This record gives sequence, C-alpha cells and structure tokens, in this order.
Amino acid sequence: MRALNLLPRIGTPLRFTRNRLYPIDTPRRRLIAKRMPDHDEARAEVRGHRLLSDWYPVPALHHHARLLGRTVLVYERLPVDTDRGLLLDLLNTPDTADHAPLDGYMRELTSTYLRVFIETAELSPPSAVVGKLYRGRALPGGRLNHYYAGHDLPLTGTVDGPRFSDLARTGLYVNGSHYQLDWSGTLRWLRTAFDSPVWSVISQGDPTDANLAVPLAWLDYDTAGRNAIAGEIANFSFYMTVLGGWLVPTLNPEAFTQHPATFDRLPANTPRVSTHLQAGTVHVRFTDRLALARRRALSHYWERLVRPLTARYFPGHALSDALRPYLAMRIIGVFNLAELAPEQRLYLLAKLAQCMAPDFSPWSFFNLTESSCPTH
Repeated sequence: MRALNLLPRIGTPLRFTRNRLYPIDTPRRRLIAKRMPDHDEARAEVRGHRLLSDWYPVPALHHHARLLGRTVLVYERLPVDTDRGLLLDLLNTPDTADHAPLDGYMRELTSTYLRVFIETAELSPPSAVVGKLYRGRALPGGRLNHYYAGHDLPLTGTVDGPRFSDLARTGLYVNGSHYQLDWSGTLRWLRTAFDSPVWSVISQGDPTDANLAVPLAWLDYDTAGRNAIAGEIANFSFYMTVLGGWLVPTLNPEAFTQHPATFDRLPANTPRVSTHLQAGTVHVRFTDRLALARRRALSHYWERLVRPLTARYFPGHALSDALRPYLAMRIIGVFNLAELAPEQRLYLLAKLAQCMAPDFSPWSFFNLTESSCPTH
C-alpha cells in the first residue's frame, strides 16, 4: 500500500490551445506536463525557456521527451488554481475590491520589463526577430492568406449586402466619423510591413494575462527570444482591452474553466456595438467598456513602461508608425473575421480603420490620457 502512495497522481487535463496541460503530484514535487502536438513549437519552447530564464522569473523545466506524435515538457507547477495564480485573476476582481495587489504587481512587472528591455534593446533585422505572431502570419502561406486570400467577406449578416471589397470605395463610418479603409490594400501592406529593421528586446513575446503568473513569473515560451518592442506593446495592450476580457472568453470559453470569474466580469468588458447600413455605407457605433482593474493595469503599463520606451526609441510620432502593423495584425490575425458574428466583425473593422488612419494616436485608441497612471 505504501508503494501505491508513491505513484504520481495525474489531475484533470486543462486546455488553452491545441496543447494540453496535465497537473502531476508526486511525493516531492508539484509538476505540470505540457503535451504539444507540434514538435517544432516544442523545440522553440525549450529554447525560449532556456533564454528567458537568464532574464525573467520562470518555472523550472524538469524534463522534456519527444514521443510518437507529440512532445511532453514537464515543468515545476506554480500555485495556479481556481481563480488564482494568474494576472487574469487580479484583473477579474470586482470594481469595488482593493486593487493594491494589482497595483503592486504591475509596478513589479513594468520595472522588470523596463530593466530587461533597456539592457537588451537593439536595432534588429527581421531575420533576428521572432516572427510567429506577426511576420510569419503575413508571409505567403501564413494566417492572413489562410483566413482571407480569395474570400470577399460580407460586411453584414446578409449574403447580398456589401462586401469587404466595397470598403475601398465607400469606407465606413465609425462613431460618426468617416474612415477610408482599403481592405485588399491593407492586406498587401501587411505582407511587407514586418520586413524592416525594428527595435527589439529579449522577451516572452506573447504577454497575455494568462501567460503572466502571480507571484510574477512568465509562462509559455514558444515565442520567447528577440521580439519587437512595438509587438510587445501592441500584444499586451490589445489583449488587455479587447481580447482577454471579452473576445477570447466569448469565443473560447473552455480555456477559462479554471478561472470562472472571467465570465462574471464579461459584461463589464464587453463593448456596446450597434451597426446599420445607409446608402451602401456601413455605420458602426461602439462604446468601449473596461472593468476598473483592466483600466488600472493598462494605465500602469503605459505610464511606467511605454512612456519611457517611447522617449528612448520612438520619439515624436514614431510610436504610432511602429505600432500600426503590429496592432493591425492583432486585430485581424488572431481570429478569422469570417467566423465572427457580424457585430464582432464590424467592431474589429472599426478598430482597424482607426488604426490605419493617418492621425492614428495610440493614446486615443486605448482611451488613455496623458497622465492616467493610478496614484496608489
């Protein structure tokens, strides 16, 4: 009987993407096994973990093995449990809660980023930058082609209504202002938008609220390496404001079963959207809504990290130009717009139109003020 107690206990698997996570308890360790069907991604994750461990707190990688049809990586298991252990859980606290833990966490997060970014920043050619989330999706055979090549998507829910190709002629109205948006031209531009040298740093590369642990640690390493600073900013900011609190849990609720408070906060993070067609032109009106915790986290991030980075690497209006392709890819390259409900699709198109406008301002886009950092 004592021998049986020494056997590892494997818990219920968790799923966030194609990969599955299996909690494992042994007499001496709490582990998590990550089963990855893509061997190349698994190799990239091992390399990324090794690189990141020199700069950031990460859980230990104890073992990795390539098996038939999958690779298994075994990590130290951090204290992630129901509604605790991730930045996501701090963001899911009610507006009336004490936000001091979140404020302290964001101060530690941004100070760590700023120190590492300044130490590792360099102007890098595209070949030296991790391309999975951006350049790789724009290249022939990438996600942009897979989603949109040869498809003229409907703008509304009616088959005989206007299509994406009509936008070059009609544009669209967003909150009463008219925006030109050439859909095909935007796709062509994105295919080469990541081919120039960029300011890059060593980072995890996909800084979502589910990839940042509490206490502070970074998770998920297949995009770890030298990443574009502008890509880091676009990823964190758009996930904070649109994807993490609203669109991802709406479209992929299975990924949040261990964090059910996400669904309690969903109404506070869901934008109000209304659309109508007038004289062949689409009109979109939206009001962004963001729970207080997400607003505070975003303000900390921009004041304590983005502002000093802008002063060093993106003077003048350079930040707008640097962010534009990365933000555009976050808007249309995460989910296939054809698979979204019409209001979701038009909301993202409205965001794309604002991003592509000549007067694009990241501060306005994310509803930030020039002095928005919480004082506590």
